[in-house]
Amino acid sequence: MSATPLSGVAPGSANSRDPRTWSPAKRNRYGWFITCSLLFLMMLSWADKAVLGIAAVPLMKQLGITPEQFGLVGSAMFLTFGVAQIVAAPIANKVSSKWILLVLCLLWSLAQAPILLFASLPALWASRLLLGAGEGPLAPVLMHGIYKWFPEKKGATPAALASSGVTLGIVAFAPVLAWVIGQFGWQTAFAVLAVVGLVWTVFWFIVGKEGPYTSRQAEQDIDGIAPEEAPVVVETKVRYWRTILSPSWIFAVLASFFGYWTFTLAMSWGPAYFQNVLGFSGQQAGTMIALPAAWGTIATVGLSALTQRLHLKGVPTRKARGWVLGSAGTFAGACLVGATMTTSPVLSIVLMVFGFGTAPALFAITYLVVAELTTIGQRGANLSIANAVLTTGGVFAPAVSGFLIGGAATPADGYRAAFALAGGLMLTFGVLALVFVNQQRDRGRLGLDAAVVPAPAATTPIDSALTAGADPASLGAVTRA
Repeated sequence: MSATPLSGVAPGSANSRDPRTWSPAKRNRYGWFITCSLLFLMMLSWADKAVLGIAAVPLMKQLGITPEQFGLVGSAMFLTFGVAQIVAAPIANKVSSKWILLVLCLLWSLAQAPILLFASLPALWASRLLLGAGEGPLAPVLMHGIYKWFPEKKGATPAALASSGVTLGIVAFAPVLAWVIGQFGWQTAFAVLAVVGLVWTVFWFIVGKEGPYTSRQAEQDIDGIAPEEAPVVVETKVRYWRTILSPSWIFAVLASFFGYWTFTLAMSWGPAYFQNVLGFSGQQAGTMIALPAAWGTIATVGLSALTQRLHLKGVPTRKARGWVLGSAGTFAGACLVGATMTTSPVLSIVLMVFGFGTAPALFAITYLVVAELTTIGQRGANLSIANAVLTTGGVFAPAVSGFLIGGAATPADGYRAAFALAGGLMLTFGVLALVFVNQQRDRGRLGLDAAVVPAPAATTPIDSALTAGADPASLGAVTRA
């Protein structure tokens, strides 16, 4: 027997502004519209991050910046990046995602002003620090906003699509920004990004809306799941430190920490490597750095779609998400280490494409793992905390690599050392994620799982699946990711 969705409310009302009363088709369409809108925002945020690396060679030459100084500037935005996420974590649970995202985009658009007004090293520092404060909370708030538009078992693919903006932003913007820099100078590229950000802010003010899936009970009411067919859901708050100290949280976040390290390294130093070591022009380097990003888009969407497919088939999320996460990290690290060992330039570039490109695919899966280890009411804050930790990889990667490059006998030796370090760390923690990420174990320890109440009448699909030995968490008892 199925319950009537939102009894007492007229579903599908044409004039209603409440998505809970919309027809399932309309709600789904608008959910995907919101997802695509936020995909563009994620693309823009990574274009803002990557423009510094694309402009590296002319910028360093004009401002007289050493590799060590440039590395520190590349790390600057991540100093405020993590702090902003910690500050925003409690706010994410209380304030509408629409307004948080609007303020963030406006802030990082205005962050371009110092470098446009004063072309100097201090202005560059100020601009990147302000940019970090604006972009820091973006990913967890954006994911939290998207999750509200889809039922638990259908949220992985929309979230993965939005997360692919990490790489799609490079694919779409890097060649354009490289051309703008070649034709009009590096400062113009920063101005273009500021204008695009302001336009998106106005667009989002008009179309942005909160999704209706705000709790387990809301999902059951909206989708018409009868109480006897629904799993018992535990919504008792879990102390944040208990979630953070669970092995699944630690190793899933650390895998993405080094994934972030690796991809930030590629965006910060990749264009300069293609120009200074391989001899490409500035515009060619902008195109070359789009190659790992293009693979990253495929990997992000493909791996997340795989996790959702496995989850829908009843595979425990330890395998559907944890094993996929660990395997991807291991593969990316091995490719990058291999790229530093081969003597073939072509093979080295191919391995770099797979190594650097697979790294950002870890982020979306880590968000899914973290979301399983908390209640829906605490999810926004937990995602913000996890993102604050994993993005700290961006603090270390540009600076450490800058000192390795600046202190090496030749630039080629310095880049090789930086790439090998990133690859080795990601390989190691990919293997550790394979071993230690186990959401079913940790959800039990945190008291998040409960038994499923059997239906009193005829056999239901849930009964059949449980009889066949499927994991209860895979049938909907997990926190919606």
